Formats: sequence, C-alpha cells, structure tokens
Amino acid sequence: MKRAFLIHGWEGKPNDHWFPWLTLELRAEGWEVNAPQMPHPDKPGVSEWTGFLKEYVGRPDKDTYFVGHSLGCITIARYLEGLSPKMKVGGCVFVAGFSGRINVPEILKFYEPPFDAEKAKTHCNKFVMIFSDNDPYVPMEKSLEMARELGAKTILERGKGHFCASDGVTALPSVLSALLSFSEAKS
Repeated sequence: MKRAFLIHGWEGKPNDHWFPWLTLELRAEGWEVNAPQMPHPDKPGVSEWTGFLKEYVGRPDKDTYFVGHSLGCITIARYLEGLSPKMKVGGCVFVAGFSGRINVPEILKFYEPPFDAEKAKTHCNKFVMIFSDNDPYVPMEKSLEMARELGAKTILERGKGHFCASDGVTALPSVLSALLSFSEAKS
C-alpha cells in the first residue's frame, strides 16, 4: 500500500490548510495517509523533528511518499540525509520549501549547516517543488534554489501566498497530481 506522510511547518498542525483535503483525496485513491503533529511546533528543533520523523515513519520504501509544507520541507530533506544507505522512498512534494538562509533566527539550525542534497537524492529521485510568486515568508528564489539542488520539477502557483488557509488555499490539486504521477511512474 502507498503511504503518504504530510509534514506541516512552523506553528503548524496536521489539519491545517490543504492537508485535510489532500488526506481525503489520497484515501479515496487507496493510500494510507499520515499527518503527524510535529513536536513543539512553536519552537521547532531540527534534531527533534528529524528524530521524531524517523521514529514515526519506521522503515520507508519505494511506496513511501512525503509532502512538506514550509519548514516541513527541509525537515524531510534532512530526514532523507540521515537514512541508511540502501533505503529508498517513492518521492517528495515540497510546498513553499527552502534549504538555505531565509533570515529567520528561530529556525536557523534547520538550514545551517547546508544540507547535503546529493546524499538526500541517493534516497529519493523524484522531487517536485511548488511555490508561489507572492509568498511573504519564503522568497521564490529560495524555493528555486532548493529545487535546483534536488533536481526537482518546479510548479509556480501564482498568487497563493504561503499556501495557507488564510491565503484561501484549502485544496492544492498540484500536490495530488504530483503524488499520483510519482506513484504511477516506473522507477
């Protein structure tokens, strides 16, 4: 069975924004969907979040997929860096992701030191980065930078802000399409 893990961002919750919609859509396709509450979302720590994710996911495989929103993206990328050498996952969809400096001191340890994109790519070879042209928190250039590092397909969603319910984003079909195309493609 295909498993999806939806990882929220800073100050987030598993039922925020477009996660409930995506959960219903994936379950309708026969997927198992997991959207954990990440520890201390108001004061996130990179080691705590990646350690929690490793424990929560268990043993990933080619039918394991990840969706990250904002800080959830670099969390997933750092999680991939730490996997055992032969572990592979099916694909990752990052929404409003970043891997480099975005000048937010509270989450500095998530993006410094630089993450090892090459190591992450040994565990996953299918990435999609979805970003907006008016995101007030993650500049488009930072999403594109992470996409380049990972060799990700990029999707620009105009006028979606930070992809939050407050931006009017409660459904995000491009995420569903990316996941379904990953899972249908031959590895």
